[in-house]
Amino acid sequence: MQADIHTGVRPENFGGKRVAVGGAGISGVAAVNALLAAGADVSVIDRKDSDALAALAERGVRVSVGDAVEFASDTTALVVSPGWRPENPVIGRALAAGIEVYSEPELAWRLRDDSAGTAAPWLAVTGTNGKTTAVTMLASMLEAAGLSTRACGNIGHPVISSALGGDGRRYDVLAVELSSFQLHWSSRLAPSAGAILNLADDHLDWHGGFDAYAAAKLAIWRGPGVAIGNADDAGVAERLGEHSAPVRPVAFTLSEPSAGQLGVIDGVLVDRAFSTAGVELASVVDVVPPGDHNVANALAAAALARAHGVPPDAVSRGLSGYTPQPHRNRTVAIHGGVRFVDDSKATNPHAAAASLTSYSRIVWIAGGQLKGVNVDDTVRAVADRLAGVVLLGVDRAEIAASLARHAPQLPVVDIERSDADAMADVVAAAVKLAQPGDVVLLAPAAASLDMFASYGARGNAFAAAVAELA
Repeated sequence: MQADIHTGVRPENFGGKRVAVGGAGISGVAAVNALLAAGADVSVIDRKDSDALAALAERGVRVSVGDAVEFASDTTALVVSPGWRPENPVIGRALAAGIEVYSEPELAWRLRDDSAGTAAPWLAVTGTNGKTTAVTMLASMLEAAGLSTRACGNIGHPVISSALGGDGRRYDVLAVELSSFQLHWSSRLAPSAGAILNLADDHLDWHGGFDAYAAAKLAIWRGPGVAIGNADDAGVAERLGEHSAPVRPVAFTLSEPSAGQLGVIDGVLVDRAFSTAGVELASVVDVVPPGDHNVANALAAAALARAHGVPPDAVSRGLSGYTPQPHRNRTVAIHGGVRFVDDSKATNPHAAAASLTSYSRIVWIAGGQLKGVNVDDTVRAVADRLAGVVLLGVDRAEIAASLARHAPQLPVVDIERSDADAMADVVAAAVKLAQPGDVVLLAPAAASLDMFASYGARGNAFAAAVAELA
């Protein structure tokens, strides 16, 4: 079965329509470019002035700085960047005026022309953790099948650029990563096949609670194609079971798969969903980075690829040739018998737990912005693996309190410095706690923006501090 769905839909006509874009970041600028090409009258609003905003003004785009913006009476839509929270006063003013609010991927969907059945289908991934790994694994499988593709969306390359040819190429199929923020601000976006990897507490401060967060993720199953979900995640499995026709539900599991599932048998990834007899896809040992959570990511990617008709051998070649993304459970050095691992992308407790359970004895580096999420379950689950903990960041006291409850005898070092150079002190403290055979693991369970420009900058600071040990 192939998940390509010809919608017969012509692109929405934006000619002469007045559209506002919220945010002049990467996705905002991409949205402006697409709207201008579609003939729209575009204005841009941002919270602060920037070179990007100035460049748009030089092109004749009307720009506004700050929240005190008034919309023209004929404004039809506000396209918002992911960082714009629902309670943003500009969004509130737009909604009160009856102006539609949606995201850049939603705009991309509305602008794509599938009236002739030639638009590149979207194979989409969401979930609390593992999105980028799964979507880049998927792209590797699609390329191994000889298809022209691009991993885009929340991964850092706007989907609108790839969907509409803004990056100068025409693709056979798109591997699209979608965040809860992007899905929250969508109403028509309907991928040919969509996968939910997992659901755990994250971004609760943005969505206002777990139910709203989970509901946003479910929008990835809006299309009439294939809905793929993690059978080992209770929240995902329950919601997949409640999903009704015309969607075809497909589950993946780390256990032996039933009919209609993908899973693992004797160390081999097996498809019993798109092959009635069952077909072997790849060996677990070919999955990198290692760990059960990445085997699950590989199964989700394989399910999306198989839904699009990718043959088993291409799935295998795609996995064996896959290069992991930076800052995801990657060894940066081994010194004195101690392995130093960068998993800075573990920006919530659920992601940190997946990384922590990949090793037997760990000096854990944790802390940052917890985003309203409780860390108790993770600390309780991994306490017996910990040789020590080094804490940094704005919410380190919450992690320290949890450690005091669930691992009171554990040595904990609190790094009070809040500048980016504090990572040198963090690594030095971790070295003192580690013994040969241990893993010093940066898996912060928190976001990075209290101290660093991004999780990548945090990971780079860790690697640089480790390099100084030599």
